[in-house]
Amino acid sequence: MSLSLVQSRALLGLDAAAVTVEVHLANGLPSFTLVGLAETEVKEARERVRSAIQNSGLEFPHNKRITVNLAPADLPKDSGRFDLPIALGILAASAQIDASRLSGHEFAGELSLSGELRPVRGALAMALALHTGQVRTRLVLPAGSAEEAALVPGAEVFRARHLLDVVQQFLPADTSHGNEPREATDGWACIQPAPPGTGTDYPDLSDVKGQAGPKRALEIAAAGGHSLLLVGPPGSGKSMLAQRFAGLLPPMSTDEALQSAAIASLGGRFSLANWSRRPTCNPHHSASAVALVGGGSPPRPGEVSLAHHGVLFLDEMPEFPRAALEALREPLETGTITISRAARRAEFPARFQLIGAMNPCPCGYLGSTLRACRCTPDQIARYQGKLSGPLLDRIDLHVEVPALASNQLLHTPPGEATASIRARCQDARLRAIERQGSTNQALAGQAIDQHALLDNTALSFLNAAAAKLGWSARGTHRALKVARTIADLAACQQIQSSHVAEAIQYRRALQIKT
Repeated sequence: MSLSLVQSRALLGLDAAAVTVEVHLANGLPSFTLVGLAETEVKEARERVRSAIQNSGLEFPHNKRITVNLAPADLPKDSGRFDLPIALGILAASAQIDASRLSGHEFAGELSLSGELRPVRGALAMALALHTGQVRTRLVLPAGSAEEAALVPGAEVFRARHLLDVVQQFLPADTSHGNEPREATDGWACIQPAPPGTGTDYPDLSDVKGQAGPKRALEIAAAGGHSLLLVGPPGSGKSMLAQRFAGLLPPMSTDEALQSAAIASLGGRFSLANWSRRPTCNPHHSASAVALVGGGSPPRPGEVSLAHHGVLFLDEMPEFPRAALEALREPLETGTITISRAARRAEFPARFQLIGAMNPCPCGYLGSTLRACRCTPDQIARYQGKLSGPLLDRIDLHVEVPALASNQLLHTPPGEATASIRARCQDARLRAIERQGSTNQALAGQAIDQHALLDNTALSFLNAAAAKLGWSARGTHRALKVARTIADLAACQQIQSSHVAEAIQYRRALQIKT
C-alpha cells in the first residue's frame, strides 16, 4: 500500500486536538514534502526521520516521492512529537509494517538520528485531554513521557525506547500473534501508574521564630483560600513565611494533582517526584507580563497557570514591571487566563493563591525599631504607589511583618509546627465546603449574602468600618469573606463582632508612617 494513516495529537493550550499523519509514496522525482501548517521544528523531522530509519537497519524509500500531510491543515503543529508517527507512516506505506494494525493507537515521540526516542512536552496533558473527552485509545510514548501519561486513571500507555521497539509490535500479522501487541521487552512495556506521593515534604513553619501575627494571617489565608501581602523590613522573615505557606494547604485531590501536573508538563517542568505536591512558583521581579500570564506561539502557560492549585509568591513585589502586576487582576478574580492572538486563542486555568512580599519603602526600614529610615515622604509614596489601588483591592489580607531583635531571634523557642496548623485549616475548609460547596474566597454574588450569616452587631460594625475607611464594594465583600473564614476557624456558625474586627485589621491599605 502506498498510502498510510497514523494517529497523533497536537497541543493547543490544555486541549489535545487529533492529528492524522497521512503518508503517500508515489513514483516520480525523489523528494520528501511535509505539509499541514507545520512549525520549523516539525519540518526538520524530515532529516531526523530519514536518519533514524536508516540507522535502525530499516529501508528508507529513496526512490519515491514522499508526501506527508498533517491533517487538519489549519491546526498549528509544533515540537518534535510527530517524528515517530511520520516514521511509522513511511514504514507502513512501504509495507515494512502492517498499516491495519496501527488503528486504535496514537503515537508521539521525537526521534534521534540513531532511532532512539526522546520525551516530548505535554504527554500528561495529552492523556488527560483523552480522559476528559472519553476517548479510548492506546498511547505509545517515549520513556519519560509514558510514565507521565500513565498517571491519568484508565489510560492505556505503552513505553518505547527505540524506533525498532515500536516496529517490532506492528510487523505484518502472523498466525501466532494475530492483531494483538507482541510480548513486552526491555524496550517495550505497558506502563502502570506509579504510586502517588504523599506530597507532604514541605518546609516547616516552626522554623520561623516569633511572628505570631503573620502566622495567624497565613492560617486564615490557607483556611479560606485568600491572597496575602506581607510588608516588612529586610530580613524580617517574609520569604520564609511565604515558602512555608503551601504546607498549610490541604492535600491535593487526584483531579487537582492531574490538572497541576498537566500544566507543568506543558511548561516542561513536570517531575514524578513532585506528583501531588502543591506548586510554589517564585518568579524573579524582572519577569515580564508574558512570563507571568503566558503567551508565545503556540501559547504556553505562564507562572500564574503553573501555580494552579498552588502558590504564586511575588517577592519584592513593587519591583515587578507595572504591566506584569496589572495583568494579575483578572486571574485573581476569575481563576482563568485567556491568551488571545490574531491566529489562535488558548485558555489556561489559574486558580492560585497570591503571596506578595515587599518593603515599606525604598530603603526598607520605614517603621523599623532597629534602624532609621532615610527615605523622604515623596520617595515612600512613589514606592508604595507602584502597587495600584485596584490590585491592592484584590488582595484580601495586608499584614505587617516586624523585624525581630537579636535576643528574640536567638532565645525564642521554635513555633507551632505546620502539621497542627494545617489540621485547623482543613477543619475550617471542611466546614465551608459542607455549608456552601466551595472555599470562602470563591463566594460571589448572592452566595455571599446567603452564607455570610452576620449577627446584627457584626453587621452594624462592618457597615461603619466600610464607610469610615472608604472601602469599595469589592473590599467590603473581601473583608466579609475573611471574617467568614475567621468564624470557621473558631467553629462559629455566625460571624460575630470579634471576627469582623480581626478581618478589618487585615484590610488596612499601605500608609505612609512618620
